[in-house]
Amino acid sequence: MIADFHTHTFLSDGINSPIELIRCAVANGYSIIGITDHVSYSNIDYVVEAVKRDCKLAERFWNIKAIPGVELTNIPPDSINELAKYAKESGANYVVVHGESIYEKVEAKTNYNALNSNYVDILAHPGLITSQEAKEAAKRGIFLEITSRLGHCLTNGHVVKIGKSEGAKFLINSDSHSHKDLYFEDMQVKVAKGAGLNEGEIKDIFEINVKDLLKKLDIDY
Repeated sequence: MIADFHTHTFLSDGINSPIELIRCAVANGYSIIGITDHVSYSNIDYVVEAVKRDCKLAERFWNIKAIPGVELTNIPPDSINELAKYAKESGANYVVVHGESIYEKVEAKTNYNALNSNYVDILAHPGLITSQEAKEAAKRGIFLEITSRLGHCLTNGHVVKIGKSEGAKFLINSDSHSHKDLYFEDMQVKVAKGAGLNEGEIKDIFEINVKDLLKKLDIDY
């Protein structure tokens, strides 16, 4: 099963429409895809509504669970909880926060504020996450992302090491900005192995963590 909760379309900085990206995911063997375009107050309402429509269209005709989410990116850290709450009120099923990747100049305290929010579900590419932050992720049930995205993937090993030591849970996401970035065959498993996860831990991600997230979001699958 391929379950990928972090992708982008031309509604932010991707190249495909939502329905096109979902169709390519179906062709690649995906069971679950989440569409999480970059948002802030300027575009949350429009993006969420547009993605919801294509997700519903996809599920009518194809055997895939398509879930509308958002990624809060480069917003003031102190606004994360407020905007995450607003995103869910606007119809987003879940909220990803663009973490403190070493590949970009993300503002300090982004990880901290995301992991102390009542409305954030996934911290994407959290970079050099601290033990205290990983402990907070475990406490709040916020998933840490292992990614195949260029640059952001450089700290996968660190995220796994620190996350495991504090009992945090992981998801393996593509952060796709094109259909060419989507997982295929066993690439998702290879990314997880490359990050330092063993076969049992990878199995738990697909059989436990994915289901836990869907249950948290009250999504039947």
